[in-house]
Amino acid sequence: MRKLLAVLAILAVTMALPSRHMAVAKTPQFKLGNEVLIERFQHLITGKRVGLVTNQSGVNSLGVSTIDVLVNDPTVQLTALYGPEHGIDGKAKAGAYVESYTHPTLNIPVYSLYGATRTPTAEMLQHIDVLLFDVQDVGSRTYTYMSTMNYAMKAAARDGKPIIILDRPNPVGGQIVDGPVLEEPYETFVGVDTLPMAHGMTAGELARFFNREINADLTVIPMQGYTRDMVFQDTGLTWVATSPNIPDIDSVFGYMATGLGEGTGIYQGDKFKWIGGKGIDANRFAQLLNSAGLPGVRFVPEMMGSAGGVRLQITDYRRFNPARTGFYAMAYAKQLNNFKIPGSGTMFEKIMGTNQVGTWLAQGLSPQQLVARYTPALEQFKRDREKYLIYGYFNRPGKLSVVVNEVPIFFDSEPFIDQSKRTIVPLRAIVEALGAQVEWHEATSEITVVKGDQTIKFKLWSKTAFINGVPKQMDTVPVIRNARTMVPVRYISEFLGATVDWTDSTRSVTVDYTELP
Repeated sequence: MRKLLAVLAILAVTMALPSRHMAVAKTPQFKLGNEVLIERFQHLITGKRVGLVTNQSGVNSLGVSTIDVLVNDPTVQLTALYGPEHGIDGKAKAGAYVESYTHPTLNIPVYSLYGATRTPTAEMLQHIDVLLFDVQDVGSRTYTYMSTMNYAMKAAARDGKPIIILDRPNPVGGQIVDGPVLEEPYETFVGVDTLPMAHGMTAGELARFFNREINADLTVIPMQGYTRDMVFQDTGLTWVATSPNIPDIDSVFGYMATGLGEGTGIYQGDKFKWIGGKGIDANRFAQLLNSAGLPGVRFVPEMMGSAGGVRLQITDYRRFNPARTGFYAMAYAKQLNNFKIPGSGTMFEKIMGTNQVGTWLAQGLSPQQLVARYTPALEQFKRDREKYLIYGYFNRPGKLSVVVNEVPIFFDSEPFIDQSKRTIVPLRAIVEALGAQVEWHEATSEITVVKGDQTIKFKLWSKTAFINGVPKQMDTVPVIRNARTMVPVRYISEFLGATVDWTDSTRSVTVDYTELP
């Protein structure tokens, strides 16, 4: 049977239970993927020679680096480090060449993935058994850390090495998805895949998306307690500067809003908190932007030397849309100083991921018209990305939520409670949650789920399941709903050893599932 591309061993799913199983629902405690690895999935690296792609942002919730955690773990051997743009300490300037070297105290190689090569070579991976990735992203297609992850996945697939992504939050949240979708001919290191400017995915979710074409031996260790509606401030973590120009959270949120004008004369200032350029009337620029009704932000006119511009004042981090704000700013700036559109092959075009934005700006389209032009492709992307998402919501009024090992799960079709009072959820989400493999037999309407030595067979509309050939009776049936195969999560979860609780007050299902070595 074909191996699952994305093994999400800590996710699982359930169903409603009778009142005698009532439990008190608590907000899941937030934990990073690097912490979950050590607490639940140590067996994935025990006895292994480990390579780690990381930088100064690769720390746990206490600020301890993943490098130190691995060095102090007697069960693993850290044999190589790999650094993205800005180097493993994050101090090199943007675009600066970074050399490889030998770590002065650990005496292991620190390979630069922003120097002679951006893809780990076979020699770089020669002395490792498994490759880990733990780097904080900022949520933009153009930020190169996720490009490094993509290249590392390709190298791991090339050399037959498993790769484990230690998931981290998307700091601008998982709900803002906006901007033109990159077109394949424009794939570069500032845009490695067909993503919009703001993709709304975590590193782990992006890895799953990338892996649809890479086919690496991929494992994502998800965060606990992370939900799609969280921004970085909700995690309780302290922001670690990811690069010299992203020292704080306002720089993160300003990155896409102010950093789109490469080569146009419209540029960012004060570490992505200001945008403007020569020939811009600062007061008029602010007036246009403030009258546009962009959510969660105000624009204050401010001169920076001889350049007129605006300073961003973010008033609501959850509603603020950095990517859309950036395209509005570029469209209004074009109206005010009629900057020249950079030509084909320029960094401006690479950042946009298409030549269409330049054409639209040259035509003098309003920001509203520009957004309308890129929206159809964006809506298609939103639909396409759903199958790669991990994280759902917790405790939404009137909605069912399913939390597995403190991970609220995303479903591309809403769970529901059927006439037998069982919670029914989409098949594939459950199977991936349990770290299992699934086969759907359309001709016979049969579902086969395999994990380890367990084989479970279900059939649509049948109350009989088979565990390793032994029939088991259920009080409900798998169904088709909204073009999705839906199954009772209680049975599939408990058949694979999970424990399940239902909390009526929050309409939430909690599943505890411990992965065995």
